[in-house]
Amino acid sequence: MDEGTELSLTIAQIVQRLKGSHLHSQIESQAKECLHQPEIKLESLKEDVRSFLKTSGWEKKLQNAVYRELHVQLPPGHPAAPPEHLKEPLAYMRKAQGNWEKRVLKSLNSMSTELGVPLARMRPAVEQKELTNKWNEMGTDEPDLSRFRPVYAPKDFLEVLISLRNPNHDSSEDVNARSHWGLIQVPLNVRDIPQLRQAYSELNLTTGQLGIDDHAHIHPVIVDQDSAAAQQYSRQGCSTGLRADLWALILNSTNQPPDVMHYEQLKAGVIQHDLLVDNLIYKDVKLTASNDDYYFVFEDFLYQVLLCFSRDTAVLEHFKYNSATPPKSYILGKVGDEECAVVYPPNGVIPFHGFSMYVAPLCFLYNEPSKLYSVFREMYIRYFFRLHSISSSPSGIVSLCLQFERLLQTHLPQLFYHLRQIGAQPLRIAFKWMVRAFSGYLSTDQLLLLWDRILGYDSLEVVAVLAAAVFAFRAENLMEVTSLASAEAVLADLSTLKVMPLIQIFLFATAI
Repeated sequence: MDEGTELSLTIAQIVQRLKGSHLHSQIESQAKECLHQPEIKLESLKEDVRSFLKTSGWEKKLQNAVYRELHVQLPPGHPAAPPEHLKEPLAYMRKAQGNWEKRVLKSLNSMSTELGVPLARMRPAVEQKELTNKWNEMGTDEPDLSRFRPVYAPKDFLEVLISLRNPNHDSSEDVNARSHWGLIQVPLNVRDIPQLRQAYSELNLTTGQLGIDDHAHIHPVIVDQDSAAAQQYSRQGCSTGLRADLWALILNSTNQPPDVMHYEQLKAGVIQHDLLVDNLIYKDVKLTASNDDYYFVFEDFLYQVLLCFSRDTAVLEHFKYNSATPPKSYILGKVGDEECAVVYPPNGVIPFHGFSMYVAPLCFLYNEPSKLYSVFREMYIRYFFRLHSISSSPSGIVSLCLQFERLLQTHLPQLFYHLRQIGAQPLRIAFKWMVRAFSGYLSTDQLLLLWDRILGYDSLEVVAVLAAAVFAFRAENLMEVTSLASAEAVLADLSTLKVMPLIQIFLFATAI
């Protein structure tokens, strides 16, 4: 497909998506209203209306909306390509993801059967009233969750990634023996340090970085309300006072009255219906954030956001470009009847152990539930979903694992070989960090500096780079260890690490 056709296809898709939006109706009504103004002349109507929309800030809002669409939609593929090829081009990845989904759904259904807990039920009026009254203090509730267990933990998912193989690829063709050292054995293109240096040039040692020299650049771009400029600014870190506004601007999360109303509708859905996944959410928050020194105070916020998220059918949109497919369950007594199959949970996302840690750091930035919710949802459908689905995307978890292993094998071969020999494969230690984008492992100020760069570069690659940089930083101690347990002990506490010096030194001071 030539460039011109691709561009017109993209434009047509974006126009189609924005047509029914709240922004579209707002711009339309503003354009109609401005016709009554004396400076609008009939002979130059089109230009005058355009000029009015530009000066009144609507053009900028439209630009931001278009910029957002460019980030969350698929690049146009071949017109004849079936939809599943657009979700994930590699057949063996699609098959592995499909098998994993069946396994997770089976685990959820068997839990429902074993415990005698329905997947969904209408709450009695008394229970609805009770939940409404304690909505802002759900953390004080102590339901008996001992029977519930997480559907899966990251280590279960890692085993699936380790077993991935491309049936069309003969690994014996790989001349490089190092390629067999790692756990991930799929041939994907991942960037090495020279390419990363080029892609992340703003992180070089001579450029000021927030997180190292905090007076490097304090000229805000939020005055212009420009998503693209805010994203560029975020590459060198956001200052604490501006971060919340900058992130919302980058994600085009405006929190308009319709967004607040949508959040209230989701809240009403939580109050009316009880889902089995609610127990998984409660359990996860209790096991993770509630035991975390930084995040335990946000327990109520986490319940509110995650329970609403599980009911949000708008999240289903992202399955157009996610290799995953939303799980379906059957209405009671209608098992096997496709017409009675419904997406479950309604948002298509089954929470796993550690899922609440995607929300926890955002609680430091937003104290208004609807704003917190809209920013989290946007972060999830842009980035976090890639950390728990099998795909060949450069920001997908498979590529991140491979990139982490390749960076270590290439630049610290002795360390990699030593750890492999003692049965402490580096990925077995680093996987839990990467699958949570380091949430719950770094101190919050450092984590937010890392997430600044994820947003700034619109990529999760920096997560793999940091994981490799942590091993490089602790290399001397790791060369002394003789077992997996002692290697894990060396890397048990990352809360004192400074993210930006580690990434900079690893990328720009490593001898190539």
